Amino acid sequence: MNALENDIATILITKDEIDEIENRIAEQISEDYADKNLLLLCILKGSVVFFSDLMRKITLPMQIDFMKVTSYGKGSSSTGNVRILLDLHREDFSKVDVLIVEDIIDSGRTLSTLVEYLKMKGCRSVRTCTLLDKPARREVQFTPDYTGRLIPDEFVVGFGLDYAEKYRELPYVGILKPSVYTKNESMD
Repeated sequence: MNALENDIATILITKDEIDEIENRIAEQISEDYADKNLLLLCILKGSVVFFSDLMRKITLPMQIDFMKVTSYGKGSSSTGNVRILLDLHREDFSKVDVLIVEDIIDSGRTLSTLVEYLKMKGCRSVRTCTLLDKPARREVQFTPDYTGRLIPDEFVVGFGLDYAEKYRELPYVGILKPSVYTKNESMD
């Protein structure tokens, strides 16, 4: 047992359930992008695990690339200010159909900003895919094109999702015990 598992209140989505979600989404993407020039865009760091699995299950030729975008400071809540830390640099934006792959959507600010940003760069099309969607936290009008699972308003970690750079390696999505993040944030 991983020592970090003691901080998990309950497992919300098992590895087997995640595998089923990935299969369903990959099949749909493979159908929808059959006649497109797919550029799968990973938003670092949280979505790298989901992204890695998903790209191996999509049955089409594709390109991959990475961006690092954040709206979080040190704590567990969004600052509302979207910052691009690693940008996408290409000369062929008008020839690619971008599918942004994200781990979770909370407020919707990051992805809605990123979609508009990539459209301004001239991408032929821009769509979004997320493993987890937490609509109870939505602050802007935003609906992802592909959604793995709707989840309740709980602090989740694992399968790439973190708290203070920990828990990413857990093979499932679990609800973090509130005592973990309330204790640490009161120390800041």
